[in-house]
Amino acid sequence: METSIYLAKLIGPVMLVAAIGLLTNATSHRAMVQEFLRSTALIYLSGVMAMTAGLAIVLDHNVWVADWPIILTLFGWAMILGGAQRIALPGQTQAIGERMLQSRPWITTVGGVAWLVFAAVLCFYGYVA
Repeated sequence: METSIYLAKLIGPVMLVAAIGLLTNATSHRAMVQEFLRSTALIYLSGVMAMTAGLAIVLDHNVWVADWPIILTLFGWAMILGGAQRIALPGQTQAIGERMLQSRPWITTVGGVAWLVFAAVLCFYGYVA
């Protein structure tokens, strides 16, 4: 449980600030995503970083319980899979991202709200509970 609380304290505030930034400045974030998607090198590099961070989480916290720590495990596995996709298929990742931005203008708001909820849960269990 110590590792779960540590990871919640580490990841929660970063995600909270990112979510607030996304929700309060969606236009700027959307522009950053468009700029990011123009660079397969950045897509690849972010994949290496995401996969490395995901592996670090899963190697130390592969906890499969019916309680809040499973959120961290699932997050770690999602980072591994998302990072692997960006490393192995940067061009396809670029195409998927561009299609999502063009066809779903509301995606930044939905993503921001989801990150906000996720971050709030982590901050609660990391700092309050």
